[in-house]
Amino acid sequence: MSDVFAQPDKASTPLTEENKRGLKLTYIATRDELNLAEQENIVRGQNWALARRRTKGVDESFVTNLHRHMFGDVWNWAGKYRTHEVNLGIDSWDVPAQMHVLLDDVAFWIENKTYSPDETAVRFHHRLTQIHPFPNGNGRHARLMADLLIMQLGGERFTWGQKALHETSELRNRYVAALKAADNHDMDPLLSFARS
Repeated sequence: MSDVFAQPDKASTPLTEENKRGLKLTYIATRDELNLAEQENIVRGQNWALARRRTKGVDESFVTNLHRHMFGDVWNWAGKYRTHEVNLGIDSWDVPAQMHVLLDDVAFWIENKTYSPDETAVRFHHRLTQIHPFPNGNGRHARLMADLLIMQLGGERFTWGQKALHETSELRNRYVAALKAADNHDMDPLLSFARS
């Protein structure tokens, strides 16, 4: 099983030893097998989410349940907030409080039409990636959450560059650059990327 984690993967948060022990699938021997298993699980999670008709914003239960449905067949920590520090995100002890603040902000933005529907969903995505609430899978989870929110707000699903971000380094570089611009309060590159 160590071969899975020996291969560097620039598209994801490095896994801690504790996270690695959470792998449910004992047959996984390579990073490609892990990526395939996760992708199959993500499709099931997406189908679960799309089958629910949501009309009132987002809540913490849905956020954690979606992560569990996206990764729960592969990892036993799916749907649980991280309890350790990672290379991205806020301090782990602050994750629950910051998630509460974010969800309150999103509800306010929706109710008061603070931003356009696209900007509301993209700002939600950006802040989710900043908080980095889960041990892994945060970008994929945040993109699907933004897709679900924009659809709930009456918009079309985002394209996010029209390819899987872990497969194309140039595309991933554009995505990361757009996130960094958003970190500096310039949402335009991320809004453009979401619709490219």
